[in-house]
Amino acid sequence: MIKRKPQVCLEIESDLVAAATGDAEPGAARRVEHHIGACAACRVEFGRYREIDGVVGALRRAPAAADSVARAREGLEARLADLRSRLVSYRVFPSPLGHILIARSEHGVSLVEYLDERADLGASRLSRIAGVETQEDGAEIEALYRELLEYLRGDRVRLEWPLDLRLARSDFHRAVLQATAAIPYGAVTSYAGIATHVGNRSAVRAVAQALRWNPLPIVVPCHRVIGSSGSLTGYAGDKLPLKQQLLGVEGVPILRARRDFHVARDTMYVRDHDEVEYCLPTCGSLASRTLANLTLFASRERAESAGLAPCTACRPDLHPLSA
Repeated sequence: MIKRKPQVCLEIESDLVAAATGDAEPGAARRVEHHIGACAACRVEFGRYREIDGVVGALRRAPAAADSVARAREGLEARLADLRSRLVSYRVFPSPLGHILIARSEHGVSLVEYLDERADLGASRLSRIAGVETQEDGAEIEALYRELLEYLRGDRVRLEWPLDLRLARSDFHRAVLQATAAIPYGAVTSYAGIATHVGNRSAVRAVAQALRWNPLPIVVPCHRVIGSSGSLTGYAGDKLPLKQQLLGVEGVPILRARRDFHVARDTMYVRDHDEVEYCLPTCGSLASRTLANLTLFASRERAESAGLAPCTACRPDLHPLSA
């Protein structure tokens, strides 16, 4: 899993603030100088702290009682915390899916965005979000990008990134994203299934809208959510071919119908709602079940990786589907 911040950066953070405001001991100041010479992220953070050092100097020069100085320092610390909470680092990378922006805050990855042909911040919704300070940075996001490429090559089945869901539009949207994040690799479920999972079976359209505005596609795998008919339906607005491509990476079989694409349900293993077993698609227990109640798996390996056991009635372990 990607760490939120390297341990050495966490250990020096208090000295970083003290050095920026002129309060560091000589030894601590030297440690900070040495550290920021090698660490780009802390160097940027140090620069932002220095931007408000003038406020600190003014407070020190003004005659004030001890309690006023204490209140001023509390205010300074609050401003520093506010700066950190609003700061979002980002990079734009080429990928097999086109240019992708990856952004993260101090809480985790907050945005993964398809940018089509424009490879700059101006094409991103990040540039239009009020109250956010952006900076183009660095090594940690580069590591995320490498993991993303591994996933797109089929060399990685999980992107275990810390996530910041603050860009979700509502608590309901966050609940939908959390339910979607739990869909296993190589599996698909329906919008109706997600609606049931979040406790509102009639909210199928609302689920579709929440996923349309998913700030973290691929990582929160909305490409694994399909229509109850098996149709791929939409993805990221008008990017249905990307949904087909992502499902193909995960081994999900896709059929071209007259008007759109469908998952090949008859060639996939099946889990009924919250059961602990997976079945063949011909299992008698599934006769009256619609896709709204099911999760489909591309292979036995994928089903068993999700913690499921073979059905004791249809025995997919003894009668596997043809490859």
